[in-house]
Amino acid sequence: MNRSIVCSLAALSLLAAPAMAQSWSGSVGLSATQAPDYLGSDDYETRVLPDANLKYGELFYLNWRDGLGWNLYQQQDWSLSPFVGYTPGRDNDGDLHRFARVDGGLTGGLRLSYQPGFWRFSLQGQTPLTGDVDGYQLTLRAGWRDQIAPGWTAGFGPSLTYSSKEWTQSLFRVSAGDAARSGFSRYEPGEGYWRLGLSGNINYRVAANWSVTGLAGITQLTGDAEDSPIVKRAGEATQALAGMVLSYHF
Repeated sequence: MNRSIVCSLAALSLLAAPAMAQSWSGSVGLSATQAPDYLGSDDYETRVLPDANLKYGELFYLNWRDGLGWNLYQQQDWSLSPFVGYTPGRDNDGDLHRFARVDGGLTGGLRLSYQPGFWRFSLQGQTPLTGDVDGYQLTLRAGWRDQIAPGWTAGFGPSLTYSSKEWTQSLFRVSAGDAARSGFSRYEPGEGYWRLGLSGNINYRVAANWSVTGLAGITQLTGDAEDSPIVKRAGEATQALAGMVLSYHF
């Protein structure tokens, strides 16, 4: 099934090739963020990574949050796009150093978006193509963005994510081997869980082609993820993120 998704995405890209008489635009830069070591951790680390928010005309887009996608269908304020994204795993440093590693990997999915004015609403589903995570994940997002002063723009929005039973087990199970090595109690999630999020950002255009963005977000794990010893004993159900991005626009 995963192989068929990859082949479908490749075929759709080939069909779009004749229409690609357009050009890339957007921004590239560098981000520095303070975020949990892994989903459910109470230990935070600073990550410095390249950042990109690119569009190829109205056909393709590429950024960290939405992945690489193709706007297969666009009509007025609506768009439908297959995409390839990435889901992180768990490196198992610190409190979980005796646990088996969980490798992240590529995901394939479909996103439906509606953008009336300053608001954007999206519903997406994705499933892993590589790595150790299984199952599927559904995410509903709402976001508002507008200019608040000359040179300044701001945005914020909530999100609601459902991870299937298999996805939850991949990240929050304590297997017999993990329990024996770590002393944690065995734990087997019996169902999926919901994650609630809220994020915001503010951007200042410091020059014609340069901007600085401050961002922050918070998410809350619930259900079988929150009840896992990985979270209850060694982590925290409330997850926060803060960071800055320096971008060059073209």
